[in-house]
Amino acid sequence: MARIKFGTGGWRAIIGDEFIRANVRLLCGALAQRIIDEGVQEAGIVIGYDRRFLSDVAAEWAAEVFAGAGITCQLIRVAQAPTPLIMWTVKDRELPYGMAITASHNPALYNGIKVFTAGGKDADEDVTLDVERRMEALEGAGEAELPSIDYKKALASGAVREIDSFNGYIDSIISQVDMDAIRNAHLKVALDPMFGVSRTSLQTILLTARTELDVINDRHDTLFGGALPSPTSAGLSMLKRYVVENKCDIGIATDGDADRIGVIDDKGNFLHPNQLLVILYYYLLRYKGWEGPVVRNVATTSLLDDVAERFGQKCYEVPVGFKWISGKMLETDAIIGGESSGGLTVRGHIAGKDGIYAAALLVEMIAVVGKSMSEIYDEITGQFDPHYMAETDFSFPMERKPEILTTLMVDKLLPEFTAEVTHTSYADGCKVYFTNGWIIARFSGTEPLLRIFCEMPNQIEAERACDEFRAFLGL
Repeated sequence: MARIKFGTGGWRAIIGDEFIRANVRLLCGALAQRIIDEGVQEAGIVIGYDRRFLSDVAAEWAAEVFAGAGITCQLIRVAQAPTPLIMWTVKDRELPYGMAITASHNPALYNGIKVFTAGGKDADEDVTLDVERRMEALEGAGEAELPSIDYKKALASGAVREIDSFNGYIDSIISQVDMDAIRNAHLKVALDPMFGVSRTSLQTILLTARTELDVINDRHDTLFGGALPSPTSAGLSMLKRYVVENKCDIGIATDGDADRIGVIDDKGNFLHPNQLLVILYYYLLRYKGWEGPVVRNVATTSLLDDVAERFGQKCYEVPVGFKWISGKMLETDAIIGGESSGGLTVRGHIAGKDGIYAAALLVEMIAVVGKSMSEIYDEITGQFDPHYMAETDFSFPMERKPEILTTLMVDKLLPEFTAEVTHTSYADGCKVYFTNGWIIARFSGTEPLLRIFCEMPNQIEAERACDEFRAFLGL
């Protein structure tokens, strides 16, 4: 079997364990075969990378393989390259493929690869399964059989070309944001890149809009300050204090590769990604006058359904993995799509997650509405029944995974929930629908975890249902 398997967010592995030169070359060799078979080697691929340990080196390993296969290869050389910039480059240059060397919000021990297809979309299962099959066939031949050209020689010969698409990406966002409204609002913004790659992009956009911008945690630190580069409530305590102490209008944080976002409101409260999706969808409908549905995954708030219904629109539910969201958005012409882990995108931009664009749009919203973040959220939630979310992650010995999987997905056994069950779905994990809420248990596609999410009319009920599921599975 091939050593590399794609999850919901690409391939991720521990550095020195599975993330090694041989495996990077193996993946690129398999993708190179696919590119040649499709006859698009002249258009080729663009590669970018984040600030993780080995990312820049691994990008060169990848380029060497594509160059050796005779595939046109462009490598983005900028100080900080967000994953959305790479996706935008694929779309802007009309390329068939793109690649980001990143492990996104995973711990510092990890690195990985995300693959993109035409239009700047996350590679779907047809692509990733094909690449996995090709890797199995290549693995037996050994790494030495993969042709490659030394990076410096490839660069000198023109087989690899270094590019900088930063300005085009920034201009594309600026063209879609009401910069005049932001300039006239005189806002103060705090930014926490979490030692990742968003600082240059967001700083350029927000300073161009004349906001007062303060930045924390922006140095290059491959250990991410000893914490996860994930913009969750627990990881943003410094940003919360900074926003309150410095009287900022908003605090913005992005994950390691800047495709996800976390927000602190003017009172120092963490706004969950579920809340951000609701806020932005409401803003696009109510204040910008847009029309269209919304797309969310199975673990994201159903308050989006209520907002959609209020405006005569529809909410579509898809499996976890942004490729499903972007695909459904294209199919339905949805105006926004996102997930409870902090990724979202808006119609007219790229088809993948973009924390940079989302941040700029949130700042625009404050300026246009003329209210604080906390006031805007209160305005929205005051119109709908309450929705409370409980989220729990459980690690477990890997030998227990088949047992848990059998219980949930084969035997389809459930605990005796206190709440009344109406129906169950197994489209992605095990999702149980209650009269007034839902709960889902599913394995993470990027880490060895079982995730349980529950949404109910109050926090006590949500946490109780999670505890009932946890106890039933012996976690």
